[in-house]
Amino acid sequence: MKKIITYGTFDLLHYGHINLLRRAKKLGDYLIVALSTDEFNREKKKKECYFTYEQRKKLLEAIRYVDLVIPEDSWEQKVSDVHEFRVNTFVIGDDWEGKFDFLKEHCEVVYLTRTPEISTTQIKEQLKDKK
Repeated sequence: MKKIITYGTFDLLHYGHINLLRRAKKLGDYLIVALSTDEFNREKKKKECYFTYEQRKKLLEAIRYVDLVIPEDSWEQKVSDVHEFRVNTFVIGDDWEGKFDFLKEHCEVVYLTRTPEISTTQIKEQLKDKK
């Protein structure tokens, strides 16, 4: 069985996220999503989420491409996740191109092209403009 892992916040889930998850799943048999916890987002990523970790987790678990959702508590856990879950391929959006090449000694690393016309940042800005 070929296992794939991806990481993210997945707040204000949109079709760009779905595209990424669908394309990631096509690369293997089992897709693991490491979902940033509220604390990790607040303390390390310096961003507040609209939805809580538990709400975002439920949304991801409802997507047919996703087989397992695990918490992401730190930047450093990626290597241990790859080994613990016997991951074959790490997948992330190409806006992170090159940032995770250090994982290549542990698994395949794939940077997928983002859906260009949509982003959570864009959605938040549009919502702010409407107020």
